[in-house]
Amino acid sequence: MREDAAAEADLVRAGYRDRVLTELAQNAADAAGSAGRVAVWLDDRELHIANTGSPLNYQGVQALSALRASSKVGGVGQFGVGFSAVLSVSDEVEVRSTSGSIRFSAAETRKTLADKSIGAESVPVLRLVWPIAEKPAAGWDTEVVLRLRDDVDAATLLASMVIESIDLLLELPALESIRVSGDAVVRTERIRTERAMPDGVTEVSIGDRIWWQYSTPRARWLLPVVGGIGRPVAADVLRAPTRSDEELSLPAIVIASVDMQPDRRRVLPGARVDELASGYAKFAAAVPVVSRLALVPDPGFARSEVDSVLREAILRELQENSWLPVAGDNNAVPTSATVLPGLSVELAELLGDIVPNLVVPELSGNRHASALAQLDVHRIGLARVAEALSGIERPSEWWQRLYGALEPLAVDNVAAQELGALPVPLADGRLVTGPRTTVIATDLVATGDVPVHWARLVHPGAVHPLLERLGAKQAAALDLLSDPALQAAIEDSDDDLSELVEAVLTVAAHITDPDRLPSWLGLLPLPDDAGDLRSADELLLPDAPLATVLIDDSPFGTVDSGLVERFGGIALRAIGVGSGFTVVRDSMPTGADHDLDAEHDWWNALPEDPEDFAAVRDLDLVDDDRWPQALTLLANDPNIRPLLADRLGYTSWWLRRYARIDGHVLGSYCLPDVTAFAGLLDPLDHPDADALGGALADPAVLDGDVAQLLLDRLADVDRTPTPGVAVGVHAMLATAVRKGVLVPNDVAPPDRVRTLAGDLADPADAVVVDNPWVSRVVPQTIAVLGTIESAAALADLLDIRLASEAVRGEVRSHGRNATWGEVPGAVAAFVTMGLEVPSGMVTVHDDLTVRLSGAVSGDRSVSWWRDDDGLDHIAEDFR
Repeated sequence: MREDAAAEADLVRAGYRDRVLTELAQNAADAAGSAGRVAVWLDDRELHIANTGSPLNYQGVQALSALRASSKVGGVGQFGVGFSAVLSVSDEVEVRSTSGSIRFSAAETRKTLADKSIGAESVPVLRLVWPIAEKPAAGWDTEVVLRLRDDVDAATLLASMVIESIDLLLELPALESIRVSGDAVVRTERIRTERAMPDGVTEVSIGDRIWWQYSTPRARWLLPVVGGIGRPVAADVLRAPTRSDEELSLPAIVIASVDMQPDRRRVLPGARVDELASGYAKFAAAVPVVSRLALVPDPGFARSEVDSVLREAILRELQENSWLPVAGDNNAVPTSATVLPGLSVELAELLGDIVPNLVVPELSGNRHASALAQLDVHRIGLARVAEALSGIERPSEWWQRLYGALEPLAVDNVAAQELGALPVPLADGRLVTGPRTTVIATDLVATGDVPVHWARLVHPGAVHPLLERLGAKQAAALDLLSDPALQAAIEDSDDDLSELVEAVLTVAAHITDPDRLPSWLGLLPLPDDAGDLRSADELLLPDAPLATVLIDDSPFGTVDSGLVERFGGIALRAIGVGSGFTVVRDSMPTGADHDLDAEHDWWNALPEDPEDFAAVRDLDLVDDDRWPQALTLLANDPNIRPLLADRLGYTSWWLRRYARIDGHVLGSYCLPDVTAFAGLLDPLDHPDADALGGALADPAVLDGDVAQLLLDRLADVDRTPTPGVAVGVHAMLATAVRKGVLVPNDVAPPDRVRTLAGDLADPADAVVVDNPWVSRVVPQTIAVLGTIESAAALADLLDIRLASEAVRGEVRSHGRNATWGEVPGAVAAFVTMGLEVPSGMVTVHDDLTVRLSGAVSGDRSVSWWRDDDGLDHIAEDFR
């Protein structure tokens, strides 16, 4: 008896402490087999634990009263050594069953021993059995009643049982529910439910908590579920089947069949714990994809020797079996898989057949990196992706999708450098390495394959902003067609250029400002309507307006109509095929090297070399009888119209000299509203005359040609300019000479000169009036007048004498000396002319008589004369 008492005490203090409900629930599970129910309630100081299932039998009584015996088979049975856990809270125990009830009592045992004169300081409780008549509570098959000792806190005990009930329902699937109630706690009932899921997984629910359960040959594994996602447990213990003291750091709860020590707190030495991991990979393969890595143990130190063995076995199981989801709805062995951090769904789809066994996007985020590293999954970066893509043949749209999928990963300069070798499809069908060497023509986005061999043009279907971030340069269609490499391809290649023609015309169709294109594009050989190849600038479009104004034997041909139908007139005109007149442009001209008619003469006449050059070509091919129509073409072309206003430009210069209207050069005409040349130059009668100002005579700009024309027209007997016009033109010409704009030696002096009277006079007889007093005595029939200030220049230009040199005068009358201010008539004359009254002396004559000689002779009465000594003489009636 003393030995049994000591054994009970050892079990209570060690193996079965705090396991009252655990051991009784396990007995209940053994009795129920399935769908068992357990109820716990407190009645005053009596704790009742009732269950359904097989009632107490003879073997059970025997097992309860024999400490070292058990009716359990294979380690699990209805009653066993674990029942001694009740002694941790009670010395008075009743087991009530529908088949009969018994009682264990320390007090009764002690009394019985005393009655038999057996003294003992301590007695075993579960040794002597007394039958009792009490039955279990209605609805229950067995009920254990424990009278709690005074040192037991009933409220704390019940609260712990509420918490413990969840674990017990997980550990003991034969139990369906556990209910705990009493004055000290809120009535709580836990109910376990199960739902079958695919691939052998069972969803276990207890209240609002959920687990995914999977059974292997040696264990049941449970992974907690929160919001439909598997969440690893933080820390747990081995359960065999109930909780032991073997601490674990595994992500899933394990309930195993493993050899345990009698108190079921520790694993027996030599137990094959590693075998519990067998089938764990199948569990991982059975749970949803997003939760699979939750089953990988976190790196760190093991919490026990058992934990260390299990962790290693589980990692080995996971590393050697196929369960890790990879692109293409497949599973792979982790050691053969590859992970690209940040992989998206679209990128996975694109790379699925290029990078083998690529871990699915759901498991490629940074939060999964540790788990994948534990599994020895190969981690790659963007540089490896770029390398894997080398030589891959895909449509341009596929590449554009790829760039879009890669863009979120190119977050910094390091990522950009890793993508530096990313393949790029070109418009000509090639695939090159590295965006940095390519160009993007944004205005070609709607174009398909373009054989642009002279530049690394990204295929329009593959264009994406990522390429620019990686170094690709923007290039408009204008840039492509201005590329020196294209010029070299056109000028130097002897090969078939049909593919080059196609590329150039395809790009040219997107040109919005064709006048900015280089003129050498006109060298591109195109087929004419006879099938012969000719330079583009030697061809005209069918029905080109220019053809209607050219000479009959012009060197132009007609471009093949098939090219027009395929590429359109706009593209052909952009590269030099004519429709109207063509403008030659040069942004850095160095000389007269543009193959234009009389270009050297124009260039040499310029005051300085131009910084930019633009000129209409082929003007010399216009039929003289068709210039009115040609001028209309020129004036109505918005690209040419500005050139017609540029008087110094080649186009206006050539038109002034060589274009003819009614047999006269265009420069012999003036604008209709110009009156300064009335009677001398005819106004241009043309609907677009206002646009042709730079090619017409202009009073504000007199050069040698216009000066010569004006001199000839002034001497023309058929011309009848008014005296005012003649004087005005003389003044313009003389001023131009004075300013150095016109050199007299550059023009031929006229054989007749226009006088103030409007007549034509012999230059030998005519004089240029060069002072006001002589003008009063020279007859208008020989007087040539411009301005007093420019009289000498006009005389030099016309090669005639000045009046002051040709007419001499001697004062013959006598007068009195006075100041100018003392002569009323003189004061009135100067003031009314807006002039300041002179301050010097003057001789005033009643009748001022001068004897003239030279071009004019005889005595004359005049109002003003200045003698050879420079003294002024005026008549009393000076006006």
